[in-house]
Amino acid sequence: MPIKNSVTFATQNNYIMQTWYECKVRYLKIDQGGYERKVNDNYLIDAVSYTDAESRIFKQMAEITRGEFEVMNIKKSNISEVIANDGEWYYKARISLITIDDEGGKEKKVNNYILIMANDLNDALKKLEEGLSYMMVPYVTVSIQLSTIAEVFPYFEEKEKIQPGFSEGEE
Repeated sequence: MPIKNSVTFATQNNYIMQTWYECKVRYLKIDQGGYERKVNDNYLIDAVSYTDAESRIFKQMAEITRGEFEVMNIKKSNISEVIANDGEWYYKARISLITIDDEGGKEKKVNNYILIMANDLNDALKKLEEGLSYMMVPYVTVSIQLSTIAEVFPYFEEKEKIQPGFSEGEE
């Protein structure tokens, strides 16, 4: 079950170009009956490279699991934006944009994939429309489906730590 948060990673006001990696992890999980069972979960990690994605998923999994886990696969995701406000599930939407080729003047269809945290399909469509309200180019929502992503780990840069005895502005 995803952790609920109130962060929109791609919005009109703070659009950040991110590279997302899907990481498949196998670990022991305690089910509702109290029994341990091996599960495979998919996680979405914002990282700059495969090595960074591997390092970040190891750190995240060490915090959220007990015992051993195995990273089964890491692949670059086709998701271009994540809209995560509030919800129980992640939905993957495919939108189509029509662009004009600068050289030939021909129309070209471009597909973008967006991950949306929502409670149901209607909520996902509503949040998608709200999240893309900044777009000036018309788009068509081609599909929305329940995603296998269990959790999203965006990259938040830590503020630089000031060494003891120094204050900001001193050199």
